[in-house]
Amino acid sequence: MEKSEPGETTREKLQLVFFDLETTGLGQNCEIVQLAAVSGGHSLNLYVVPQCRIQPGAAKVTGFKVHKRKLYLHHQLVFTNSLKEVLVSFIAFLRMLGHPLLIGHNIRCFDCPLLARALDKLDLRAQFESSVSGCVDTLPMAREMLKNSDLQSFRQENLVTELLGLNYKAHDALEDVRALQTLLLTGQAQVLSMQ
Repeated sequence: MEKSEPGETTREKLQLVFFDLETTGLGQNCEIVQLAAVSGGHSLNLYVVPQCRIQPGAAKVTGFKVHKRKLYLHHQLVFTNSLKEVLVSFIAFLRMLGHPLLIGHNIRCFDCPLLARALDKLDLRAQFESSVSGCVDTLPMAREMLKNSDLQSFRQENLVTELLGLNYKAHDALEDVRALQTLLLTGQAQVLSMQ
């Protein structure tokens, strides 16, 4: 991470990138189907035809289906890239933003290990790690900050509905990251206005 000059805060220099994955399931051997990231007005949204079968529960939640080696989302054909092309594009996106901080909901236990496994498989982990300053999982942060609230669930979709009064197309990685960016930046603005 870059060192700050006296009087400057690291927060002023550090870009935030919100990211999410949609996958073939929830198990340790699942694969990436969609990778999305946003930072302010910049966005990345890429799809991969997975090598393994999409589990029925995941297909029902996400709307993804593979037929004859083509990927469909809600019965619409989507343009896909190889996993390597998706990961190289993600690394380029991160580098364009200059060593950002990655932010996601429930990424510590799910998205980051899956991403690390894919990066290792394609020998891209060192390039990825040199492109980011770190990762922040908003799930434990939300649990801590809202522990005295009457929220029944800390799932991202529930947080967006309860705290912002918004509904969105959850389980679409691009919609998820846009909603998380709105949630975090709105929450940050509310905290700063109370100071």
